[in-house]
Amino acid sequence: MKKIGFVLAFIVVSLSVYTLVTDEYGIMPYMQLCMGAMLLAFGINELHEKRKGTAIFLFFTTGFILFVGIFILLS
Repeated sequence: MKKIGFVLAFIVVSLSVYTLVTDEYGIMPYMQLCMGAMLLAFGINELHEKRKGTAIFLFFTTGFILFVGIFILLS
């Protein structure tokens, strides 16, 4: 699960750098969806390592980020 999280983190950083360099903000919702998936992977990893408080915080953050990303894509 750590490898998936780090691959998603690399994708998020790559999309962020692309957005900063090109001033193209159309890919921001996709970056947010990738960030939500990354935080979900990190939350599952924290849950496996018995750090329940951090995992719950990451799950709530994931839910909010995915909600915002989907809301932006649908509007």
